[in-house]
This record gives sequence, C-alpha cells and structure tokens, in this order.
Amino acid sequence: MPPEAPNEENVLLSSLRNIVRVADLRNKVLFTLLVVAIYQLGANIPVPGVNVKAIENITSGTRNSGILGYLDLFSGGALARAAVLGLGIMPYITSSIIVQLLGTVIPKFAQWRDQGAVGQRKLTQTTRYLTVALALMQSSGIVFLLHSGQLLSTGADLIPNFTWERVLFIILTFTAGTAFVMWLGELITERGIGQGMSILIFANVVATLPFDVQIIRADKGWAGLIVVLVVCLALLVAIVAVELGQRRIPVTFARRVAGRRMYGGESTYIPLKVNQAGVIPIIFASSLLYIPVLVATVLPWKGVRSWIQANLYTPTGGIYLLLYGIFIVVFTFFYVQVSFDPVQQADTIRKQGGYIPGIRPGAPTEQYLSRILNRITLPGSLFLAFVALVPSVLLAAWHINTIPFFGTTLLICVGVALETNKQIDSQLTMRNYEGFLRS
Repeated sequence: MPPEAPNEENVLLSSLRNIVRVADLRNKVLFTLLVVAIYQLGANIPVPGVNVKAIENITSGTRNSGILGYLDLFSGGALARAAVLGLGIMPYITSSIIVQLLGTVIPKFAQWRDQGAVGQRKLTQTTRYLTVALALMQSSGIVFLLHSGQLLSTGADLIPNFTWERVLFIILTFTAGTAFVMWLGELITERGIGQGMSILIFANVVATLPFDVQIIRADKGWAGLIVVLVVCLALLVAIVAVELGQRRIPVTFARRVAGRRMYGGESTYIPLKVNQAGVIPIIFASSLLYIPVLVATVLPWKGVRSWIQANLYTPTGGIYLLLYGIFIVVFTFFYVQVSFDPVQQADTIRKQGGYIPGIRPGAPTEQYLSRILNRITLPGSLFLAFVALVPSVLLAAWHINTIPFFGTTLLICVGVALETNKQIDSQLTMRNYEGFLRS
C-alpha cells in the first residue's frame, strides 16, 4: 500500500519542531520576540507631563475612531495612552515611501538607487533624517490635540500644565521614541526573522484585536460578533487569493559561448503580483489625510478648522471615503511604476541576452510589460480600495465604529504573515527541512 500522505496539521507541527531544532533560526525567532516585547513595554509607558489618570479613565471604555485612530492602530494603542512610543512606526513608513517616490523625480536619489549598497546606505540615512523631521511635526500636532482634548474626542485637557518647557519636552520624547522604534525595526531586519518594520506593525495590529472583540461583543452581543467573524473570514479568503495571485511572464535566454563554456539557453519567468504595491498605497493615502487634521490644530482660521474636523476627522464621512478611495487607486498605479520600471526591466532583459517569446527586445518589450502591468494593477488597486472602504462602510452602517480600519488590519496581518512565512520556509529549505509551504 502507498504511504499515507501527511495532513496539514502534521506538516505544521513538523515545521514548528524544525524551527526549534535549527539553532540559528530559533535564535532569530527568540530575538524577534524579545524586540517585540521591548516595544510593547515602551508602548505602555506614558509620556511625563500628561494626566495619566484621565487617560486611563478615557481609554478603559473607549477607543479613538477618528482619523487619528489610524495612528493609534499602527502604534498598538500607544497613541491613545500617550505613551513614549505613541507615534509608533508611522513616521518611518511615511518617510520611506516619500524617499522611494522622490527617486523618480530627483536625479540624485535615482543615482543613489543605481549605486548598489553604497547608494542604499545614503538613501537609508536620508530616510532616517526625514523620519525625525516628520516625527517632530506629528508630535507637535499631537501635543496640541492632547491639550485641546481632540485626540480622544473628549474635550478634556490631558496636559493641564501647558508651558513651553513641558510642551518641548513631550515633543522631544515622542520624537526620541520614534527614533528608538526605527532602531528596533532595523535590529529585527538584521538579526531577527522577517522585515523589521512589518513585524512591528503586525504586532501592533494584533495587539488591538482582543480589545476590538471585547467591544463588539459588549455592544452587539454574540450574534454581532459572529457576523463580524464571518465577514472577517470571507475577507481573509479574498485577501489570501489576491496576495498569492500573480501573472508569470516567461523569459528565455539565448545561448552564448564564453571561452569553452556555454551559458544561457534556459527559461524563467517574471512574477507580477496582482497586488504588486501591497499595503503601501493605503498607508500613504491615510498619511496624507491625517496631515490636515494635525495642521488644523495650529491654523488661525476657525472656518478651515471646522471644515477639516467635520469632513476629514471621521473615517466614515463621505468626503473622506471619496478622497481615500481615489488616493488608494492613484498611489497604487504610481507606486507600482516606481517599484517595477518597465523601461529598466526591458533594458535588463536585453543586456542579459534574454527575450520574451513572441516579443522583440527593446521598445516592444517595454510596451508589452507596461500593458501587462497596467492590466493587472487596475484590479489590484480596486481590490485595495474595496478592502479599505467597504468593510468600514458596512460596519459603520451597523453602528460599529470601534474598528474603522477593519479591512486594512486584515490586509496588513495577511500580507506580513505570508511574507514572514516565506522567509521561514526558505531558511528551512536551505537546511534540508520541510517548510510550511508545499508544492
């Protein structure tokens, strides 16, 4: 009789045992968990100078559902607690996206991008400086929101002794916390498992899930919780299907003789994902929309402040949803063009002696890649907008306003989990262990 095929549960348990057995991989996983624990500790230490008791009374039964709730989501609830690491990883993410986009319009950045490791170090240093500048700007706006009571929509002054010395100290504390988070993320990338910033985002998003479940059950009962879980399961299936979907473009390399050896002659493919941009367009669109909310705290024009607070503060408003959806679609196309340049890719294929079957090298290859990229980017961008908007609209219609970024949360969790899973599986495969993924 043929041997019985192992079921998925046995494969998963075997893979977990292999992770424990491989000393190098085990140390990386433990180091990553240690860094995440340090971050969670800093996310629960309040900034000196704020009214801690008032914040505890507010956050014990409510959660910020405004546009600043997006910042609170990525900080694991640290912003609502006015913690030292309250800004979380958002300034670094925003600066990274800005530096990548500037690489298409600033020749110096494009030159650094093509210089390999040396240029990458310069871009990384620029990203760090820009992160500190953004952290200073965002922390300044958050301090005024804490003082005015708009951060948690309570109207309570959370910084009673509002002097310039205390304000400056709180701003510097928030900024230093952002620099510390940036360092933690780089440590995970270098010595841990997975991409550091993504792991921290994943940990922050997961940390808020128990609170969301508790609020939904208390508000809508078990029936409402079951409905939300069903919607969650359906979205998970759709997100996984789209995240794993790709268009494979075949590439054949011509044979050539160098000395006494023959090279080329093999065929490979270029994988183009349906969701080539990942969650970056959602993050960047939200970053642009919360900047006016922060700036409105210091604007002298009352009419402008009122309009921003009425239309951009609540993530379920009509104008906010319209701008949010448009920004997601536009930034998806823009970021895909930045991350996958058809001109550069066609030139690389030509220099390596390769060609796409049925397509001439050079300009025809570039046009073919651009056409395919646009055809798969359109459904990918619409899917991102659907995941980001539709669940929020449905939950808001059911008067569940505690999780306005429900779809974004699932998209981040699934994306980071799949990428980390691939890294673990590749390291297990290199050590002749059976990984998570099976063909």
